[in-house]
Amino acid sequence: MHIDGLHAGYGHVEVLHGVSLTVREGQIVAIVGPNGAGKTTLMSAVMGLLPRRGGTVRYLGSPAGSTEALVAAGAVLVPEQRALFTDMSVEDNLLLGFYPRRRSGERDARPSMRKVFSIFPRLEERKRQLAATLPRLLLLDEPSLGLAPLLVREIFRVLVELRQSGLSILLVEQNVRAALQVSDYGYVLELGEVAAEGPGADLARDPRVLETYLGQTKRTGHE
Repeated sequence: MHIDGLHAGYGHVEVLHGVSLTVREGQIVAIVGPNGAGKTTLMSAVMGLLPRRGGTVRYLGSPAGSTEALVAAGAVLVPEQRALFTDMSVEDNLLLGFYPRRRSGERDARPSMRKVFSIFPRLEERKRQLAATLPRLLLLDEPSLGLAPLLVREIFRVLVELRQSGLSILLVEQNVRAALQVSDYGYVLELGEVAAEGPGADLARDPRVLETYLGQTKRTGHE
């Protein structure tokens, strides 16, 4: 996916001011930044849930169309609010993700379900509890939000595993250290603009990122 000069906002308020970024096939790309930087707005605009006021979004070499078209092409957004159907079982929530394939003529969801359960065994254990097909591009908005540390480590372990399977991931995450550790590339978003970018490992060593987001300052030897 390639985003070039994207503008978006709410009502008369513009939140994104010409954001450009690229997610290459098989990469994890992190977007970090303070609250109000426009990270969730970016994800919503990319998926067509929010009108794009300017710039371009291209996916698989073509201009990104509607939300439905992006989902059908394998782009899936996991929003910060999760938006689960709480009166349905875990299994039924997962089966909703199979709907685009069913519309295209595929009838047997079991292979896809087995793949999901092989990645997340805990889901199979709890599939009867109340609460997509595997995408080509996964947009994750704060996947660690509200989770216990053990589950956070598991989430990031799975992200690395998904990348190894060839999945591309665009990750918005407040856990900056964890996000940059697993990311091939990262962008720092501030006030709706890209303030810095580079390989995840380089950003994790950047003094400005360390001080602003990790609460660390570079030792000078004169302390």
